[in-house]
Formats: sequence, structure tokens, C-alpha cells
Amino acid sequence: MIKEERRQERKRKKIGKIILVIVIVFALLALIVWKVFTVKNVEVSGNELYSDTQIQNSVLNDKYSWNTLYVFFKYKFKDTQVIPFVDSMEISMKIPHTIKIEVYEKGLLGYVTLESQKNQYAYFDKDGLVVEVSKRKIEDVPNVTGLSVEKVTANETLPVNNSLLKDLLNLTQTLKKYSITPTKIKCKDNGRFVLKIGKIKVNFGDADNLENKVLRLNEILPQLDGYKGTLHMENYSEQTTDIVFEKSE
Repeated sequence: MIKEERRQERKRKKIGKIILVIVIVFALLALIVWKVFTVKNVEVSGNELYSDTQIQNSVLNDKYSWNTLYVFFKYKFKDTQVIPFVDSMEISMKIPHTIKIEVYEKGLLGYVTLESQKNQYAYFDKDGLVVEVSKRKIEDVPNVTGLSVEKVTANETLPVNNSLLKDLLNLTQTLKKYSITPTKIKCKDNGRFVLKIGKIKVNFGDADNLENKVLRLNEILPQLDGYKGTLHMENYSEQTTDIVFEKSE
């Protein structure tokens, strides 16, 4: 009987030691998580439309966001906050004190002003899909005029003539390829385009021979730096390569 009691006592002590070790281990892990995995640095990349601070605030948005492990695992199971013009964000932990946020913004090729909605702008992508309808004007995104657009919703194609839309998208993509950013692109009824680039008005003509025309425009623009006037490219073709610049005061 005494032996059995001693055996039970040793067993209880052994279990108590195991529990104590487990408690200590968990306490140490909690201390490490508390003291080591703290957000001290946030690296943001891929953002142009929003500042680093705006992106950081949208991700670190609750009372536990001081902890890097919490932030990392939170966005493994949950999407980031929806932000206009941002397609997605990828959250990773670089080192215990550093969170890295990779921003993937929606590709914007231009915007149109909606006729039936005051101060509303519809931004579209390379496929002509409306990415966002917003009151915000974004720099370095061309304002496309000459299109009659009363109302659109996000993820719908711009409701314009298919042929004209195709030419417009080809033009905007080719301009972007050569880092040419007009402030305005005017679509004319005859399928021709007029560009406004700084103080230069470009009578671009139609979208025929597009690549060569934009390449030539890219070569000419640096020579017109500081000038004001109209560049006539409407008759430019493989056979007619003459381009006239009409200077104005």
C-alpha cells in the first residue's frame, strides 16, 4: 500500500514537472513573440498611386498589428483591405522586425469623364475594361475626350464603337511602351486622334502604321522641348514621312 502511494506520488511529481516544462516553454515562446516579432520597419514597393504611409496604414489596421507574426499569418487567411486602383497586395515577413508589402496596382491607360455623373471619371485598362469609377484625378493618366460615355460600372467594357476602342487601346499601349504620356487624347469622328503633350499639340492621324509613328514621335519630342505649337503627323505613312511642326507663340 505504501509502495503504491509512493509510486502515485512519483507519478504526480513527474506529471507536475512535465506541465511545468510545458508552461515554461510556452511562456518563453510568448516572450519571444512579444519581444522579438515586433514591427519596426515596413518596406513598401510597387506603389505609384498611393504613398508608403497610406499603404502601410491599410495593412496595419488593428490593435494587434504591432506584431509581425500576427500580420504575416493574418494575411495568409484574409484578403487585404480593398483600395481603389489596387489589384492586390502581397504581405511577407522579411526578418522578425520587418514586414514587406508588395503592391500590384491596376494598369490604367486612360480615363473618360462621365456625362451623366458630375466629377466622375472612369479609368480603363489595356482591355478597355473600366477598372474604377472615381472622383479622383490621377496624374500621368491621359484624359480621353471625344467619346460619348454617359454611365459605366467597374469591370464593364467602355461602351464605345468597337473599332474606335480597339484603335484607342492600341494607341495608348504603344504610347506607354515608349513612355509617352499625353495629358489628353482626343478621339475624332473620322477615327483620327489628337494628342496634347506638354505645350505640343500632335495631330496624330489614324492608327495605321502605329508603331512607326509613335517611334518617330518619340524621336521628335526631345527636339521640341521648350517649344509650343502643332506637330502634323496626320499624313505620315511609310511612303510619306515628312512631318511639319507649326510653331506658335
